[in-house]
Amino acid sequence: MSSISSEQIVAVLKSEIENYELEKKSREVGTVTHVGDGIASIYGIDHAMYGEIVVFENGVKGMVQDIRRDSIGCILFDLEGTIREGTKVARTEKMAGIPVGDGFIGRVTDPLGEPIDGGGEIAADDYYPIERPAPGILDRHSVCRPLETGILSIDAMFPIGRGQRELIIGDRQTGKTSIALDTILNQKGKDVICIYVSIGQKSSTVAKLVGTLRDHGALDYSIVVSASASDPSPVQFIAPYAGTALAEYFMHKGKDVLIVYDDLSKHAVAYRELSLLLERSPGREAYPGDVFYLHSRLLERSSRLSDELGGGSITALPIIETQAGDVAAYIPTNVISITDGQIFLESSLFNAGMRPAVNVGLSVSRVGGAAQTKAMKKASGSIRIDLAQYREMEIFTQFASDLDESTQNQLKYGKGLVELLKQPLGKPMSMAHQVITLVAATEKMFASVETDSIKAKQAGLLEFFDREESALVAELSEKKELTDELRSEIIAAARRFFAEHGAGIKL
Repeated sequence: MSSISSEQIVAVLKSEIENYELEKKSREVGTVTHVGDGIASIYGIDHAMYGEIVVFENGVKGMVQDIRRDSIGCILFDLEGTIREGTKVARTEKMAGIPVGDGFIGRVTDPLGEPIDGGGEIAADDYYPIERPAPGILDRHSVCRPLETGILSIDAMFPIGRGQRELIIGDRQTGKTSIALDTILNQKGKDVICIYVSIGQKSSTVAKLVGTLRDHGALDYSIVVSASASDPSPVQFIAPYAGTALAEYFMHKGKDVLIVYDDLSKHAVAYRELSLLLERSPGREAYPGDVFYLHSRLLERSSRLSDELGGGSITALPIIETQAGDVAAYIPTNVISITDGQIFLESSLFNAGMRPAVNVGLSVSRVGGAAQTKAMKKASGSIRIDLAQYREMEIFTQFASDLDESTQNQLKYGKGLVELLKQPLGKPMSMAHQVITLVAATEKMFASVETDSIKAKQAGLLEFFDREESALVAELSEKKELTDELRSEIIAAARRFFAEHGAGIKL
């Protein structure tokens, strides 16, 4: 072991003294004047920013949500039992954020990024603010690549593109979460990261959903961010923003992300509770005046980035619960005006056995055919108009006893279409299967099939194509185009199936 001389030690000390710079740091410190219900009022901090994290002397963190003339209001992310009047609070000058990284894939976390699935710590690659400005117009690319849900009625009539925001809206128990879940399941093998944000749901409901994802192998590319009904309002409030920060991490790496907010009605209620506790003036339905901005600044962050920025995208499926089908209520109209279309689920259709219970008249995709493959665009044709005409005709003819043959045929065709669009939960369809079904339907090949047997006949047709016409299925899947020649081949093969298996077409 080499010895160090006293001269060397002195030289090092002199160097340290000469290079030492006295740095004076000041921290703005305030005092708690009132605390309760997850809210703390603080006096003495005059320069805090909205959304900034403050730290109490016992280590609890809060986020600035209200800036007044002589005090600030903070929401607390932890139990406030150890915070009392007189507790000291210091600014951190950092905005609220969440750890992000590839390690979050396959995990269930709370909105603060802490794992709640018992799987141990999550290694973070970066730290993202939960709120950040949405990409500008020049940073965006047009929405033109499909994000297939695997649900025939949606992919055919209300296509969703990567980077789009499509609202799922309807009363309680009409299958809103089921549509989002099927869409997540359909992304298997398509290089899409899925993030499900649960806001105010029961923990048992979230556990069941996680189990479904795990059973279908979908948890391997999914992240679940859960703020359950038992969590305080501040945690429910930041949940969708935290989920979006995670999504932005993957989007900036050039990945395509699907994010589901389930649901924003409960998010608005949590924000209303916070606002009233912060003593903000209530407006319509007791919501604060900035409740529109609450969701617009969240959903505007979903987009498809330009190729120069990597071409990543965030596709948002926000969910809104209506009361008695009232889409004209405050929060539903707000979110409808922010999003690029809505899928409206109707209770009467659901109760009549139409699953998914999509209302063709009130549902719309404002991206439309730009988000469809050429094959789907050509195959879907006039199916939406046919369905709308059937609904109208069904109403007008329900009391008529004597109908002409043309009307009877149109009613039967419409009834067959409705039956074909029914789809069981957890059984998303591939694009090729959807195109084959639509071609056979628009050619009226199911016309002579009894209504009760249509689903069985459809399953048999698709099985026949997979078994004996696999080349046609492969060509559809790869080229994603429906040429006149390919359409003729599909029609010929379908005719052969119906000829071999009885009824269904007039040759």
